[in-house]
Amino acid sequence: MAFNSIIYGIFLVLIFIVYWFLLKKSIKRQNLLILGASCLFYGWWDWRFLLLIFFSIVLDFLLGREISKTDNQKRKKYFLAVSVWANLLLLGFFKYSNFFIESFIDASNMLGFTPNVSSLNIILPVGISFYTFQTLSYTIDVYRGKMKACNDFIVFAAYVSFFPQLVAGPIERARKLIPQFENVRVFSRVYVEDGLRQILWGLIKKVVIADNCATIVNQVFSGSGGLDGPSHWIGMIFFAFQIYGDFSGYSDIAIGSARLFGFNLSQNFAYPFFSRNYAEFWRRWHISLSTWFRDYFYIAVGGGKQKIRNFMLLFIISGMWHGASWNFIIWGALNGLLFLPSIAWKIGGKYSGVASQGRLFPTLIDSWRISKTFLSLCITYIFFRAKDLDGVLAYYRGLAVGNGSGSILNPESLLTLILILAFLVIEWNGRENQYAIEKMVEKQTTTVRWICYILLVVTLGAFAGESQQFVYFQF
Repeated sequence: MAFNSIIYGIFLVLIFIVYWFLLKKSIKRQNLLILGASCLFYGWWDWRFLLLIFFSIVLDFLLGREISKTDNQKRKKYFLAVSVWANLLLLGFFKYSNFFIESFIDASNMLGFTPNVSSLNIILPVGISFYTFQTLSYTIDVYRGKMKACNDFIVFAAYVSFFPQLVAGPIERARKLIPQFENVRVFSRVYVEDGLRQILWGLIKKVVIADNCATIVNQVFSGSGGLDGPSHWIGMIFFAFQIYGDFSGYSDIAIGSARLFGFNLSQNFAYPFFSRNYAEFWRRWHISLSTWFRDYFYIAVGGGKQKIRNFMLLFIISGMWHGASWNFIIWGALNGLLFLPSIAWKIGGKYSGVASQGRLFPTLIDSWRISKTFLSLCITYIFFRAKDLDGVLAYYRGLAVGNGSGSILNPESLLTLILILAFLVIEWNGRENQYAIEKMVEKQTTTVRWICYILLVVTLGAFAGESQQFVYFQF
């Protein structure tokens, strides 16, 4: 059940009505409704996925209680180890089995013999990387004493499977989200209006920006058109906006959907394309994953004691989290290398505020820094988008000299460019807020405010691109 589908809109309205108008006096029934709705939402793809997520839910619910009950440190470590290894083995089996088998076959072929091994026909459960990290953070936090174990199974199951952020985040910490399930939620018109506004902006990002970019990106990266060098540069830049519009659009819809039911989810993107160096970018891009790796991996392996080694490990692991292929591993390593100057020159925390704060236009120096950071990101994104390493090399060759005389400079790509420029103007003007249109219309009269909303909805319908699956569903 994709966020950009009509069925999700119907689903959301029906759950909203039952939640607030029929069950508002019972928090237990509201939680049970959310759990049931989440099961329906997730099982919409494949009911078998429910078996896997409920295994993780039951396992970590029981282990969390055992960790919390005992004062014996060895028993605590044992129960934590069971949680960590069980979750990682499940994730590894479903996500990385074929990668390791195929790598073994390739290495064997290079050494001159062919093993009698074939890839497994394994279906990757949607969102497994996200909810696995979410349950892991729970047992680790209980072990560290940062929170008490949850004793209400319905609350814990609803926390892990909460449908707005189940498939692609934000990856929420248990100590933030579980209390929201335990405490009474009160209907707020302000919350509902804000949630709907953020959902609308998320749909603009996904349907108008990402999906229009995807049509052109697919054409360029297919490698079948014999395109010139400028077309490859356009395709590379458009992919950056595709993945940003796609993923941050999902996050906006998730956060807005949760707000309709009285929940606050974490901001997952903070205008990353206006970053002035690589360290700032990674503080602003997929924030919930970056902070998860910082708190549960980087610190665990020693943190700043061997900072360069640990940061490189972090980025390589992050690359592997994104996908089971050498492309993603190299992509992670490249990002690590681009991050190293921020460590070596101790400028990782240099840019903590928004670029050119309070100014209508960016300063010249900020424009240079933003452009330089964005271009380096685009270069690395080729590893993210190309199917394999041969495709990466072919695309870099296309950037340099082209692969033919064809061009994607046509009315469709020019319209997409205009949409991107208009999108950037709105994002820049709203960059000091949680999302771009959060405050844009608040100071306007009711009439002007509704005109703005109608224009956004008309834009959504008029410039909707060919429907595309969310990119991060594959992770």
